[in-house]
Amino acid sequence: MFRVILTSSILIVGVIVYANFTAVWASRGRIFDDVRALPKSRVGLVFGTTDRVNGRENLYFRYRIEAAKAVWDAGKLETLIVSGDNRSRYYNEPEKMKQALVERGIPADRIVCDFAGLRTFDSVVRAKKIFSASSLLFISQRFQNERAIYLAQANGIEAYGFNAKDVDTQGGLKTKLREVGARVKMWLDVNFLDTRPKHLGEKVALPK
Repeated sequence: MFRVILTSSILIVGVIVYANFTAVWASRGRIFDDVRALPKSRVGLVFGTTDRVNGRENLYFRYRIEAAKAVWDAGKLETLIVSGDNRSRYYNEPEKMKQALVERGIPADRIVCDFAGLRTFDSVVRAKKIFSASSLLFISQRFQNERAIYLAQANGIEAYGFNAKDVDTQGGLKTKLREVGARVKMWLDVNFLDTRPKHLGEKVALPK
């Protein structure tokens, strides 16, 4: 019994370590903290999150919006996809992101909402299958950019990432712990599960 538990534990730890390694390795040289070093991209993708948590401002949301604004002001993008959850009329991540970006001076007609970006996998795959994006600049915190680039490469998308400021609160720690499981799921989705986005549909043309 002890050997079974030990073997299982070693296997689980091995999968966790390997899944993390694949994400980090895939994103090497493709993630940037300095907007001046970014290559120009036609399309950027901002990953969704709620704008408020327990009645308070969600710093993940704020920092992603600020990062997108910085990239736009640097002239590195032509179009932004804001991709997130739209589970009800009372919860709409893409609309909240678009509103925040427009308030910061980004033209509304250069922002496209993806209302079915239920998770990172869906956002990445839909960017190619629905919006016909073959090259993307992801805008989020580093941990999500690393995972997104791995998923993009697995789906034939040329991808880079611009890192939004990270969050160092207790909520940030919880997010990083969840990321362990997310990277295992990422690896399984690509290599074993033949996972597909929950929603696909008709193609949508991006602004020219």
